[in-house]
Amino acid sequence: MSYAPFHAGQAPFTPNLRIPDRQIEEDLRRLSALTHCVRTYSARGPHGRIPRLAEKLGLEVLQGVWLNRNRAENRREIEAALRLARRHPDTIKALIVGNETLLRGELPPERVKVYLEEIGRRSRLPVTYADVWEFWLKAPELASAADFVTIHILPYWEDDPVSQAEAVAHVREVRQRVAEAFPGKEIVIGEVGWPSQGRMREGALPSPVNQARFLSGMAQVAAAENWKANIVEAFDQPWKRLLEGTAGGNWGVYDDASREAKFRLGEPVSNHPDWRLKAGLGIAAAFLVWLAYWRGQRDSGKREISWRSDAGFAAIALAAGLVFGLAAVDLPIEGEMPADRLRGALMLVLALVVPMAAAYALARGDRLSGFSEALDPTQWHARGTVAVVLALLLAATVVAAIHVALGLVFDPRYKDFPLAPLTGPVLALAVLAFAGGKPSSPPGAAEKTAAAVLAGSALFIGLNEGIANWQALLFSALLLILALTCLRAKAAPG
Repeated sequence: MSYAPFHAGQAPFTPNLRIPDRQIEEDLRRLSALTHCVRTYSARGPHGRIPRLAEKLGLEVLQGVWLNRNRAENRREIEAALRLARRHPDTIKALIVGNETLLRGELPPERVKVYLEEIGRRSRLPVTYADVWEFWLKAPELASAADFVTIHILPYWEDDPVSQAEAVAHVREVRQRVAEAFPGKEIVIGEVGWPSQGRMREGALPSPVNQARFLSGMAQVAAAENWKANIVEAFDQPWKRLLEGTAGGNWGVYDDASREAKFRLGEPVSNHPDWRLKAGLGIAAAFLVWLAYWRGQRDSGKREISWRSDAGFAAIALAAGLVFGLAAVDLPIEGEMPADRLRGALMLVLALVVPMAAAYALARGDRLSGFSEALDPTQWHARGTVAVVLALLLAATVVAAIHVALGLVFDPRYKDFPLAPLTGPVLALAVLAFAGGKPSSPPGAAEKTAAAVLAGSALFIGLNEGIANWQALLFSALLLILALTCLRAKAAPG
């Protein structure tokens, strides 16, 4: 298993980071229950202490040598790796010289080959280079300097993503293809795995169940066909969310927070082991929506409420209740950048406040107000608190949705689809917008512009992500509903 010694709040690029030996030793002790060998990615810093601590527990190590475009850094890394190989000859079984260096475009194949030859000569240990399988096929000259070929096969991250149901077959097919390209060379799968959380990529869905299914299937095939394979990775690495989104931080067999295995072979696995908490939060959200609707009835002075209003309230409460618990529980794992965290927190607030405000307004018989109701503070008193609040909430929901939508249009690879926090507000605003009949005046320019951006983004996202990605299709549908809602909002007089 790939092992990196970082826990939550720790990252390889943190200046002066100190990781105690006891933290690494405890991690390795847990891993020893599942594997006899760990793969590392560097020979310096906290990684440099892994061979010594692994030796105490009887674990073997595939020692990584990190290479990048900085030649001086590479030299220090190489010398550190050679020192480790001399100190722990019975623990370090091979040196992996470079990890996806060609994929990142940091070194040409000829320079990697020179490093391989030098380290193989000086260490007298087996050496290899590790990269995504396509790059081995693009640089076959590396094989003459490597004792075995180490390839990464990650069906989720493929340019054409592979669903979990087809992933094991894909791994077998790719491995066979590489073996045919390098006859006589041992083929080692240096990274293979599946994320337990994150956004869909076409039909590839991260989830605990899919992770367990894929790794179980891989274990069976590897044993039956005598493959050498390394699972990526041992523990979740939250810092990777900065680089690779939610999915990037959730490839671990062990959870980062609890340091416990996410599943055990042969035992049941659930995508929602915390369903009671999610259900409780959802029920509480639905109750607050009902409370707002009841208060709206009291404040309206009406004794009779139409069945249409009751049906609209039921739809708002149901939508909020179904998704609020999901949005609340998943908030800590979605996004690592401060801007993403702030947006996520604001969307969670909207997920509760917007349905409550919409239910209150629906009971009073108020219409959804357009953006202009909130733009002129001098008119707030004349237009009333409810109209201004609805306008502000509509504007906030639209801004949040457009912020997410444009990210998925221009830089989608690592962006999540925030279905849970967006569903409640969008459906609540739509119910309110369509409950009062056709608006008496056309929408303003701002509403038309917002609707055009939302609709255009929805169409692009749906086409770009593909019909197999139901997360993208549902998110696009929410954007279209919000676009229509903008066109139904009541314009301010004049």
